[in-house]
Amino acid sequence: RSMSLITCCYSLHMNPPPQNHHASCTSLYKKPFVESFEETPLLVAVLTYIGYGILTIFGYLRDFLRDWKFEKCHLAREREEQKDFVPLYQDFENFYTRNLYMRIRDNWNRPIRSVPGAKMDLVERVTPDYNWTFEHTGKVLKDVINMGSYNYLGFAENTGTCADAASECTVKYGVGVCSSRQETGNLDKHEELEKLVARFLGVESSMVFGMGFATNSMNIPALMGKGCLILSDELNHVSLVLGARLSGATIRVFKHNNMQSLEKLLWDAIVHGQPRTHRPWKKILILVEGIYSMEGSIVRLPEIIVLKKKYKAYLYLDEAHSIGALGPRGRGVVDYFGLDPCDVDIMMGTFTKSFGAAGGYIGGKKDLVDYLRLHSHSAVYATSMSPPITQQIITSMKCIMGEDGTTLGQERLCQLSENTTYFRRRLHEMGFIIYGNNDSPVVPLMLYMPAKIGAFGREMLKRNIGTVVVGFPATPIIESRARFCVSAAHTREMPGR
Repeated sequence: RSMSLITCCYSLHMNPPPQNHHASCTSLYKKPFVESFEETPLLVAVLTYIGYGILTIFGYLRDFLRDWKFEKCHLAREREEQKDFVPLYQDFENFYTRNLYMRIRDNWNRPIRSVPGAKMDLVERVTPDYNWTFEHTGKVLKDVINMGSYNYLGFAENTGTCADAASECTVKYGVGVCSSRQETGNLDKHEELEKLVARFLGVESSMVFGMGFATNSMNIPALMGKGCLILSDELNHVSLVLGARLSGATIRVFKHNNMQSLEKLLWDAIVHGQPRTHRPWKKILILVEGIYSMEGSIVRLPEIIVLKKKYKAYLYLDEAHSIGALGPRGRGVVDYFGLDPCDVDIMMGTFTKSFGAAGGYIGGKKDLVDYLRLHSHSAVYATSMSPPITQQIITSMKCIMGEDGTTLGQERLCQLSENTTYFRRRLHEMGFIIYGNNDSPVVPLMLYMPAKIGAFGREMLKRNIGTVVVGFPATPIIESRARFCVSAAHTREMPGR
C-alpha cells in the first residue's frame, strides 16, 4: 500500500489536475445538461446594498428610540437583577431579526388547516404591532394554490390508496412505537420497507430512520472521524454541514457544482495528506446533494463519479429533493443520468417530499448498512418510524414502481416533468430571472431587493397563491428570491385571482 501511495503521489505531482476538465467530460452526459445562473446586474446589486443600508440605519434609529422609551420595546432583555451575570441574550446578534426580519415576518409560519396538497386552506391572521404578535381573525382563506410544499408527486393527500392504507395500518399498529429499533421498536413493516427501498434504489441493503434531518446529522459522524477528510459542496444543506462538523473530520469546501474546484481539493489531499504529519487521510468523503433546494440545480454526478474513482474517494449522495422527482422511473439523479447505483457508496434520501411522509433512508452495500445498525446514534437512540408513516411510504413507493397494478405512478412522474418544463418556460417568457436546471421542479425566481421579499409574498397571497420567499442569511445578501416547488398535482386550469 505504501508503494502504491508513493506511486500515486509521484504521478499526481507529475500530472496536476487538468484545467479544462468540464470540456473533457461533456461526453458523460446522454442529453443536454442546461442550467441557468444569471449574474446579479450591477445596478440591481448596488440598489440592493443601498436598501439594506437604509434598513440598517433605521434599525439603529429604532433601537435608540426603544432605549429611550419613545417606542414600545417587544425585545427579550436581561432582568435588572441579572445584569452582572453572563448574558443569556446577545442584543447585537439579534439586530437583524428585530429590525429587518420582523418587518416581513408575516410571510412565514402561516397556519394551514388542510392537507398541503395542490391547494390548501390558510388561517387568516392580523398583527396589531407590526408582526411582533399575530391574532387569528377566525376566517379561512380557501383553496390557496400551494407552490411552497415539496409535494412533487402529489402524494400529500387524505383520500386515495395511500390514505386508506395508512388508516388501516393505524388501526392495526397504532400511531407510535415508543421504542428504538434495537429494543422493541422493530416492526415487520420497517423490515418490509427496507427491503422495498433497497429494490427501489438498486442496492444491496437499506436502513430507514424516523427523521430526515437526523439521517444526515447522525449517520455522517458514524462513518467519519478524526483523520478523515470531508469535501463538501458550498451549498450543501445544513443537515449535511452539521453531520460533518459533529464527525470531527477535517472539512474542506469546494465551489458549487464546480468540478475543477473539487478535483483540486482531491489532488491536494492525495499529494499533501494530513496537515503537519502529511500522513495519508484515513478516508476521503465527497458530500453532495441531488437537487439543491435553494438553487434548483442538479449535481454533476457523472463527473463526480469519474473523480471519485480516479482519486479513490467515497461518495455520499443526499437525494432528499431528487428521489421520486427525477429520472424516467423516479429513482433520483442516478436514474436521471442512467448511472450504476453501485458507483455511489452511500445513497441517502428522505421520504418527506415525493412520498408525502416523513423520515429518511441510507442505502448501499450490506456491510455499510449492518455497520450503521450498530453505530448510528439515530438507530440506537431514536424512536422508530411511526407505523402509518411507514405504510404511506410503502404504498406510494409501490405506486411509483408500478407494483400496485396501475400506471398512476408513471403518470405522475410524466406529469411532474411536463409541469416543470411548462412552468419554467412560461416564467422565462414573462421576463423573470430564474435559477437552476431545466428539469428541476425547484424553481427559484430572483427578487434581489429586500423590499421585494415581503411585497412579493403578500401580493402572491392576494392572488390566491401561497409561495416561499427567501432572503439573507439563507441566501447571499444580494440574491433574495421566491422559491416555487412544482407538483404533479398542479394543473394549468387552477385559477388564481
